[in-house]
Amino acid sequence: MNLSTPLARPSLHDELVTRLREAVVEGVLEPGSKIPERELCENLGVSRTPLREALKVLASEGLVVLEPNRGARISPITMEELEAAFPVIAVLEGLAGELACARATDAEIAAIVARHDDMFRAFDAGDRPSYFKANRDIHAALFSAARNPVLEQHYAMLSARVARARLLANVSDTRWAEAVAEHRDIVEAVAERDGARLGALLEMHLNNKLASLKKSAG
Repeated sequence: MNLSTPLARPSLHDELVTRLREAVVEGVLEPGSKIPERELCENLGVSRTPLREALKVLASEGLVVLEPNRGARISPITMEELEAAFPVIAVLEGLAGELACARATDAEIAAIVARHDDMFRAFDAGDRPSYFKANRDIHAALFSAARNPVLEQHYAMLSARVARARLLANVSDTRWAEAVAEHRDIVEAVAERDGARLGALLEMHLNNKLASLKKSAG
């Protein structure tokens, strides 16, 4: 995530929130670290006021902790939060998969399959940033194809808070390879519109990520 290119003005607030959120999710701004407001203002070409308004949005999402008279910090990732959130997200993703298989257009199914191909090529090249970008696109596409705004809204509320951990779950080469193998089954179920199988695979995929995180945490 690039935090050194000035932002365009027409949608300054939205772009700033998006840029900062992605920086937190991708680990550019590390958990527990103090947010360098002056540096960010200079790099992004914004004043303190819009930056702080954007930080308030991230604070409402649980990504940032605002400290009175002390600035702001990136919220830490706790195992307690992950253990509470991951099972819920797993159920939401499983439901989204089932609905997507029933409601997606042929073009949407083809796009999800194609994005999987992109993700697999990134894995073969050892390109983690491109892999994770494709991975996020795939999950977002499934929720979009599910045609359920309430489901999508609840997922959005939780996903940003654990997205950082989802990246950490694939930090080892072994777990990364396992995740890819799981996605090969997932894309097969998508292509076949097998909603029941896809739902179960997506739930298992998320639960395996949580198990990996718990193992790495000791």
